[in-house]
Amino acid sequence: MSEADIGLAAPPQQRRNWLLLWRQMPLSFRIGSLILLVHLLVAVTGPFWAPYGYSQMGAGIPLSGMSLAHPFGIDQLGRDVFSRVVHGSWIVISLSLAGTLLGTLIGAVIGLLSGYVGGWIDDIVQRVLEALISIPFLVLALIAIAAAGTEYSGNPVLLVMVVALVYAPRIARMARAAAIDIATRDYVTVARLRGENAWSVMRRELLPNATSVLLVEFALRAGYAPVLIGSLGFLGFGLRPPTPEWGLMISENRALLIVSPSTVLGPGLALASLVVGLNLFTEGLARVLGRTVKLGTQ
Repeated sequence: MSEADIGLAAPPQQRRNWLLLWRQMPLSFRIGSLILLVHLLVAVTGPFWAPYGYSQMGAGIPLSGMSLAHPFGIDQLGRDVFSRVVHGSWIVISLSLAGTLLGTLIGAVIGLLSGYVGGWIDDIVQRVLEALISIPFLVLALIAIAAAGTEYSGNPVLLVMVVALVYAPRIARMARAAAIDIATRDYVTVARLRGENAWSVMRRELLPNATSVLLVEFALRAGYAPVLIGSLGFLGFGLRPPTPEWGLMISENRALLIVSPSTVLGPGLALASLVVGLNLFTEGLARVLGRTVKLGTQ
């Protein structure tokens, strides 16, 4: 076979390999991935094909109910709920991922360094983390928002930082446990004998070998971040109207649940499907990486 023939045959073989790998993945991973793919496609492309703008009034008769033109009905201000749900996809996903990523980075640094250094430093860090973890996550988020002041209320950056604050202590505990285990390995001992400092050992030895733990933790926390952001929006501590954040939309239309339930059903289904997709993806990812994960705790 000539080199040209090999080059032509390689792409189909590569596609078969990817297809085989996909079929070998756990069912939960495949279902979760497909759900997340749909959400990501809607988030990226939705603003271009949504029938109406997220704050556009006069889309139809207020509270007229579900129809082919308005699958989730019209809210009390005459806005198309379906269009608002579509526009809100990017907001919810970006805030959730950004906050979880920041929390993972902070938690990983604190946990890995604490577990590696040990001693009185580790004791102090763990007591602080235990104090933060003992506070219910929603209460901690509300305390952080109140501490920031009313002038920052509704700021997307504040929400990202709040999500990071809530999840960083929990991620740090997992990172610390991984660091304690990895610190006993021979390659870490060799790095110490070479005279590397704690930061260098963490960056070159601990972090690469704790990646699977941190990856599962990131996916797990990302699955609950939309619920946290939605809860804050529902309570009036999230983004400001008319931003189409799903929790805020549910809060705005909760009084209309009897009159026009579809106005609450739309954002509720969107939020629920995103959380289910993230949890299924996390469960499958944990199986692929050979780890266990409890999806019932936040």
